[in-house]
Amino acid sequence: MTYAIQELVIRHVSPFDTEEITDLVAEAMWDGPVARWLHPDAAARRRLSPGYFEIFVEYALQYGEVYSTADADDGRMCGVALWFPLTAMIPPPMDYERRVKEASDTAFHRVQQLDAALEAEHPLEPHHYLAFLAVRPGRQNEGIGSALLGRHHARLDRAGIPAYLEANDPRNRDLYLRHGYQVRSVIDLPDGPPLWAMWRAPMRLS
Repeated sequence: MTYAIQELVIRHVSPFDTEEITDLVAEAMWDGPVARWLHPDAAARRRLSPGYFEIFVEYALQYGEVYSTADADDGRMCGVALWFPLTAMIPPPMDYERRVKEASDTAFHRVQQLDAALEAEHPLEPHHYLAFLAVRPGRQNEGIGSALLGRHHARLDRAGIPAYLEANDPRNRDLYLRHGYQVRSVIDLPDGPPLWAMWRAPMRLS
């Protein structure tokens, strides 16, 4: 099932390809502000990132909604969005603490701090949560992220459902502002970068 949006083909990921999605998310995010805060050492960060992100990719494939777009020439996945429909209760990731401890190594305490900070700000009202929006570094600034957002926002607007996310740098924050999000609060990590908790009310359809 495919949807043409802004000259990109957005597909609901099926069959599931955990490894390809994990590789893309890790490549896009291993050197971001939060990742650098978790692991200041670049070599350790690069080595451990795939195992960390795999936890959330598997979780999204089981309980969330995953969209992707691929390069028209080689078929390689170049962008992916991981959403969780928090309009009803879903179970936590299986064996989360053990897996995160193994994947984060010496950064486990900081992962706990990150999780606690995000949980404290997460809204309780029903919504869809954008956990990750990842575009390969070489394909950024081509409208891929906007197309992936637009694909799911159209569904949310038809259903009258709001969306929530945390932006991890000013460039991402500004992208989300252009797509109708508003900053609800700023999440401060201990000696770390800010994150912007952002909320998007459903748009009225004309």
